[in-house]
Amino acid sequence: MKNLFLSICAAAVLASCGTMTSPSASKVGKAQPALVNTKWTLAENVKGKIPTLNIEGEKVTGNAGCNNYFGTAKIDPSTGNFSAGPLGSTKMMCNNIGVEQNFMDMMGKANKYVVSGNTLELYKDNLLLLKFNKAE
Repeated sequence: MKNLFLSICAAAVLASCGTMTSPSASKVGKAQPALVNTKWTLAENVKGKIPTLNIEGEKVTGNAGCNNYFGTAKIDPSTGNFSAGPLGSTKMMCNNIGVEQNFMDMMGKANKYVVSGNTLELYKDNLLLLKFNKAE
C-alpha cells in the first residue's frame, strides 16, 4: 500500500517536471475557448477519488482527491492566461494526502491553459502541470 502511494506521488512529480510532449503545447499563450461554466476531471489515474475542477464565472471548486476545495480564478481566453487562488479546502485526513497536496500545489502554480476538444491542460509557462477531461 505504501509503495503504491509512493509510486503515484513519484509519477505525479515526474509528470510535472517533464517537457511538453502534448500536441497542444504550441497553443500555449494563444487565444483559447472560454472556460465559464465548465466541469473537468483529472485525466491521470490516481488512487481514491479522481480530482475535479469546476469553473463558474470567477470561482473554482472541486475535489482534490479527498477534500473539497474552493477559490477564485482569473481566466483570460484572449491570451490563454489562467490563475487560481488563493485556494481553500476542507481538512479531512486522507490516505492519499500527498497526491492531494501535489494537485493543489500545481493548481496554484498554473498560469496558462489550452483547450483541445474535450481536454483542458494547465501549464506553468510552457511546462504541462495538469491534464483534465471534460466531465459529462
